[in-house]
Amino acid sequence: MALSITPVASKADLRAFIELPYRLHASSPQWVPPLRIERRLFLDRRFNAYFSHGLAQLFLARRDGRVVGRISAQVDLAFNRHQGNRWGNFGFLELDDDPEVMAALTRAAADWLRARGCDRMVGPMDFSINDEAGVLIEGFDRDPMIKQPWHPPSYQRLCEDPAGGGLVKAMDLLMWELEIADRSGVLPILFELADKAESEHGVVLRKWSRRRMRAEMDRFAEIYNSAWKDNWHFVPYSKKDLDQHAQEAQLVFDRHWFMMAERGGEAVAAAITVPDLNQVLKKMNGRLLPFGWVHFLRKGKIMTRVRVGFLGVKPEFQHTGIAAKLYVEHFDMARDTPQSWGEMGWILETNDAMNRGMEAMGGRVVKRYRVYERML
Repeated sequence: MALSITPVASKADLRAFIELPYRLHASSPQWVPPLRIERRLFLDRRFNAYFSHGLAQLFLARRDGRVVGRISAQVDLAFNRHQGNRWGNFGFLELDDDPEVMAALTRAAADWLRARGCDRMVGPMDFSINDEAGVLIEGFDRDPMIKQPWHPPSYQRLCEDPAGGGLVKAMDLLMWELEIADRSGVLPILFELADKAESEHGVVLRKWSRRRMRAEMDRFAEIYNSAWKDNWHFVPYSKKDLDQHAQEAQLVFDRHWFMMAERGGEAVAAAITVPDLNQVLKKMNGRLLPFGWVHFLRKGKIMTRVRVGFLGVKPEFQHTGIAAKLYVEHFDMARDTPQSWGEMGWILETNDAMNRGMEAMGGRVVKRYRVYERML
């Protein structure tokens, strides 16, 4: 049966690209259907800030006219400028359990990237590493949280099979489970350090303001660009990135969980933790109508867990105990809200300090996502 790979070039192609995972994972109880309208907006160059500094092409695999796979190829020009690289990325990987389809998809992505001067292909990332990233290789029995992908076990095999993707590991991303309503497993030193952050170092913790969300994002970016600058695959946020993130944050904002630490008016640390909207999306089944909107309006009563997406401290303030104070504040908020547990990450497998911090809080690794690469 003939296999073809073609660029997404029409509205019908885009619809097929979006719809494929709904067919592939329809029988998977863990998979959470995203809102179709959100996916259309995310892939639209007019609305996604990624396209202000990146290029992308979507591809579909068809066998005798039936869609059997999809992939994207993209180049983040801002990342390459900042890192002095010529890397390209692939993402949005979905396909039937078929090595031939995997080989054809990755070959199409690699050819597109090579034609644009790239010397390495890294992914999957949808489109960037701070969106959904990696292939799930541990934790298949757990529901994904917001901005986490879910894949069946076959995807790792397809990526690594020489007859399939022929990809090699670049980095693993870890998700840690934290029972934030339970302090019994936490090392006592954490609370001692937290108590000293303000009394000895003058660092004060406050919550974000919804009304000043865009300005808060600028302060967060100042911390992010300092605290994450040495991380693998780091790129600073652009103004348009922050504009988009501020808009998205309005949909998931809960003042209990958005935290900022300051000293003398300077933002020195922050945490962005969001109640898990995926619990709501699962009930909505990918649609607002006819009754999906009812679940969205009731989201405050549905969401019982959180994802700690970002928690960072400027390097010059890492001795102040403010990270411990942010951790302890999460325990306090779990006492005061319906959210009693959550996951933190992803965290790079090479980030020893953060992974030790998770161990100190009584956490355990419950999911592992693998980012792959191929030299071009």
